[in-house]
Amino acid sequence: MADQEGELQSLAEVKQLSVSADRLLYSANHDEIKRGLTTDVYFIKTREVLKELDLGQQQVTAEVFASRAGVLAGVEEALNLLADKEVKVWGLAEGSNMEQKEVVLRIEGSYNDFGIFETSILGTLASSSGWATAAAECKEAAGEIPVLCFGARHIHPAVAPVMEKAAVIGGAAGASCILGAKLAGQEPSGTVPHALILLAGDTLKVAQTYHEIMPTEEPRIILVDTFKDEAEETLRLAAELEESLDGVRLDTPSERGGVTPALVKEVRARLDQAGYEEVNLFISGGITPERISNLKELGVSGFGVGSYISTAESINMTMDIKEIGGKPVAKRGRIPGITKNERLKRLI
Repeated sequence: MADQEGELQSLAEVKQLSVSADRLLYSANHDEIKRGLTTDVYFIKTREVLKELDLGQQQVTAEVFASRAGVLAGVEEALNLLADKEVKVWGLAEGSNMEQKEVVLRIEGSYNDFGIFETSILGTLASSSGWATAAAECKEAAGEIPVLCFGARHIHPAVAPVMEKAAVIGGAAGASCILGAKLAGQEPSGTVPHALILLAGDTLKVAQTYHEIMPTEEPRIILVDTFKDEAEETLRLAAELEESLDGVRLDTPSERGGVTPALVKEVRARLDQAGYEEVNLFISGGITPERISNLKELGVSGFGVGSYISTAESINMTMDIKEIGGKPVAKRGRIPGITKNERLKRLI
């Protein structure tokens, strides 16, 4: 039997739990997740009933399958939850394409060792796969043009790093959230916000100061939609910074029509006519795969995608017990026994 120290064992323990009134954030920490505090309470009741029936140590095989096709993510975290358990796990690799109803994870072991983590495993896979799939859709639309994930501001900070790492798994070239990028083995991507330009009162002043003080490896890419006409501001920056200006970012708000194909065409044409062909255009603000398709042929060098990734619908995951003591079982409507999937590889 695997170590269960600290894990919830009964409904009585659930009732005894108290939450500190001065808790800073309402998100669960790692210890709380490992103890089972984020599971559905019926799994604690299940553990208690199985103990009473002396059935908790039954050997079972459970399978997790996806509700729709997409990119699988969250596997590493799911495995981390099971790392100290006496279980065998097979699954698809992180970042794999998966089909609707395909088994993506198979767990074999004592039900009492892993059943309490069903909620956490399914939630981890569902959310991360939804984010990774949305990022993959953007990357597919963009082709060779890089897509960066700027979605952290749209979701709770506790899960923002998870989302941005999943976006990288799905094909994003980088992420703006510091911890998310670090978890993905990258340095965070991004230059300056509108807030800085508003505080400084002048886009050029910001661009010049940024160029003076930032490390040389940081791209000189500046927002140009804060005060002036985008094309006018772009040419102003290019004339002053010359070859030091790597690019400009267009993030025109919806109140002014957003970043339209006509605007991108104009800014690109005016740069080229003035001899600034090397200045790149980066586009952000309400970017979707459809908008990427409409803009990518207009001389765009990169896209920043926020809410399309961060608010993507989760890909629902389901866990079914398919064998008990080596004998095929299933709930009504499902086929008993292990589901054949030759793509599954031994992970634990």
